[in-house]
Amino acid sequence: MQNARDVLTPENLTMLQLIADTGSFAAAARELQLVPSALTYRVRQIEDALDVLLFDRSSRQAHPTEAGAELLREGARLLEDVDSVANHVRRVATGWEPQLTLSVDQILSTPTMLELAQAFYDIKPTPPTRLKFTDGILSGTLECLTSGRADIAIGVAIDTPSVAGLQSAPLGSLKFVFVVAPHHPLANLPEPLSDATLREHRVIAVADSASRSNVTMGILPGQDVMTVDSMSAKIQAQLRGMGAGFLPEPMVRSYVNAGHLVVKSVQRPQRMVRLSYVWGRSMQKAPGQALQWWLAQLKSEATQRSLLENHHHF
Repeated sequence: MQNARDVLTPENLTMLQLIADTGSFAAAARELQLVPSALTYRVRQIEDALDVLLFDRSSRQAHPTEAGAELLREGARLLEDVDSVANHVRRVATGWEPQLTLSVDQILSTPTMLELAQAFYDIKPTPPTRLKFTDGILSGTLECLTSGRADIAIGVAIDTPSVAGLQSAPLGSLKFVFVVAPHHPLANLPEPLSDATLREHRVIAVADSASRSNVTMGILPGQDVMTVDSMSAKIQAQLRGMGAGFLPEPMVRSYVNAGHLVVKSVQRPQRMVRLSYVWGRSMQKAPGQALQWWLAQLKSEATQRSLLENHHHF
């Protein structure tokens, strides 16, 4: 006896739906150009494989049983899935990647990245490419690309290594400011704050997300350090007065304007970090259509400004 996988074919599911639509085995057989006995035999094979009765044959019309109606509902969904897979494969064959992974540094605007993702999904017809976003910090943003785990790294704040096939473009510069909570001991000290003064107070640092790196910024030798794994955690720790540290000015602007954080000048030079976006890997073929779309968006000065500045809080 055949099993369920043998009989639940698109052809058989279409046949069962036609029987239900016409209400007659004979009428369905005529449309399919089959003799009625052949169609009846195929239905019985399906019923035997599933061990259910699909149609009530007690009247002149073929009415689906409860089990038959459920199979028709699920069958319609399966047929839609088959069509969807076929369309997806055809779109991929035209140059759209099955998946695009973007490594995005946490200092960039999440709302802007989501707006870009929405614009990508609004393309008509909808691209078959599945988007995957992964957070990066410091050298970890680029490591996702160089290790093959991402297709593009956005917000790279370190020099791009000389890897064959790797390309980069500038994203803009980001100003970092030294901020503390109003109740932190450093808040009321005269400015500019010296390194000797800063060394006496805990700094909040974000851990590098790279697996084989320990890049840090703004930490003085011998200084007490509390390390967190995200920019949002760093901000929350500094809002609580648990420590001090440098943060991107646009990211904390609303907190400063509201008086929840205080900007303090320091004796060391002002920190301006140049950011870039990097794509391509050694031996990689030409960018697919999804990557080309994202590269085109990132060239826009308005998009670049939004990625650096648009840090409104939900």
